[in-house]
Amino acid sequence: MDNQRLFLYGALALVLMLIYQQWQVDYGPQQGVPTEPAQITATVTTDAGEEEAVPAAPGSVKPVVVEAKAGETVVKSQIIDVVTDLFEIKIDTNNGTMLQAKLRNYPVSLEQKDTPIAIIKDETDGALFAQSGLTPAKGLAIGIKKPIFYVDKDRFALEEGADELRVPLTWTGDNGLVLTKTFVFQRGSYLIGVEQALQNNSSAEWSGSFFGRFRLIPREMEEPGLLSGARSFTGGALSIDSQKYQKVSLDEIKEDWSKEQSGTNGGLIKSKGGWTAMIQHYFLAAWIPSQEETNYYSTSYSGKTDSHYMNITEAQKTVAPGESYTFQHGLYIGPKVQSVMEEIAPNLERTVDYGPLFFIAQPLFWLLDKIHGVLGNWGWAIIVLTIILKLLFFKLSEKSYKSMAKMKKLGPKMKQIKERHGDDRQKMNQAMMELYKKEKVNPLGGCLPILVQMPFFLALYWMLLESVELRQAPFLLWIVDLSIKDPYFILPIIMGATMIVQQKLNPAQMDPTQQRMMMLMPIIFTFMFLWFPAGLVLYWVVNNLLSIAQQWVITKKVEREGDNPKPKKTKKAKA
Repeated sequence: MDNQRLFLYGALALVLMLIYQQWQVDYGPQQGVPTEPAQITATVTTDAGEEEAVPAAPGSVKPVVVEAKAGETVVKSQIIDVVTDLFEIKIDTNNGTMLQAKLRNYPVSLEQKDTPIAIIKDETDGALFAQSGLTPAKGLAIGIKKPIFYVDKDRFALEEGADELRVPLTWTGDNGLVLTKTFVFQRGSYLIGVEQALQNNSSAEWSGSFFGRFRLIPREMEEPGLLSGARSFTGGALSIDSQKYQKVSLDEIKEDWSKEQSGTNGGLIKSKGGWTAMIQHYFLAAWIPSQEETNYYSTSYSGKTDSHYMNITEAQKTVAPGESYTFQHGLYIGPKVQSVMEEIAPNLERTVDYGPLFFIAQPLFWLLDKIHGVLGNWGWAIIVLTIILKLLFFKLSEKSYKSMAKMKKLGPKMKQIKERHGDDRQKMNQAMMELYKKEKVNPLGGCLPILVQMPFFLALYWMLLESVELRQAPFLLWIVDLSIKDPYFILPIIMGATMIVQQKLNPAQMDPTQQRMMMLMPIIFTFMFLWFPAGLVLYWVVNNLLSIAQQWVITKKVEREGDNPKPKKTKKAKA
């Protein structure tokens, strides 16, 4: 019955092991065997000149691939630059594909403050493209032939004082169709409008659908702040009627995830509204269709280029001769800030994945955010949050520390029992139980309060790990980024030292083997915390310091009560 501290450390070690295992699931390298691409009936030609699957509404056919014209002039593909207050963007006029989107307010690292991070990109750590277009309906004689758009300049910039920037690209077909694809940027917004206005100047009606997709070509690259060899989760996500939020790993994309989900519907999942996205640790890119329209979602894979696709296709629209129709959609490219995303589309804020304990992590982040709003420093906000949590569990901790203090006080008597019955374990345990009963001590009284707090520790762990607000957030002195490990390992070492102090306050173990194990615990935990985010270690250090102070006061109080027992109240005799 003298194993409660060993039990508690073992439970905490199990929690940390579960954290590491879940980390490997969510942030470990993605592996898998390529499979055949999903059979989707429409195709387009990529920038590399090869044909790849494109989502198509039921019944559509493959469009013809030809060069576009503007009047009588053959238009060649070109790259145009777009600069706003938030973005640095490159768009290829071939299909109007977005090749690059850099976030000007989010540098790659503290060492490269002038280099904005790229979300849409073709770089050494992976390629991601945002593609969109119109797919004709089945049996249609006229179609949107591979559009190479015309644009009158190669650079667009949001002017000072302007709130909006429109970037129009125009394609004119020899069949009487005119398509104007316009990217609309709003000052201060990461949501980009994508308008595709189709003017039908032909003598026949045109029917077809909007499609949007993300093309991801992953490459392995270790990220700063994560365990050696690990990388943050990169993969798909979507929101549909049947699944308000669903992550789709790269392995699942290769294995025709949408075909399995849709059953006999050819790999297309029908849903009203929704969205599809490619996500990474702190950022995402998401196609946001009308939430009132019927849309079709799918995944696909090309083994030839190792391309993973998250696709969306809108229900068909018909444009009569002499009429026009504008397809309007949103493209969100930016940080996973919940307050921003919840205003854009339902469930988009759930891409900030707090794991199974989100119902605890979410209120914790809300409180942390409010504290930061007052203090202006995320490190101090973590400290204040730790104090609040400590006060919340004050009574539970008090019971735990009182139990430990009483156990420590019984140390000499327990030692005598061990010396007297050490060879007979049954008699020793029986004598221990009698001692506990006599002294009114519960040897496991300190376990439950600490176990109750463990879900909060887990929730806080995921909250601190997933919150982009802590990315590159400084605290004090050498802690310049709370989202990555302490560069000098000072906080983990302090944390280990506080564990040693706590051990001194706890009752000593009777078993020499257990004593040696307890001595190793601070070393083991210090080593494990070396690679944890500095913000989480800061929480643990402050929590340990507060626990030491509380336990020391309670232990001294119990010792004083033992030295000066209160006299028992006696009833006065009646006269």
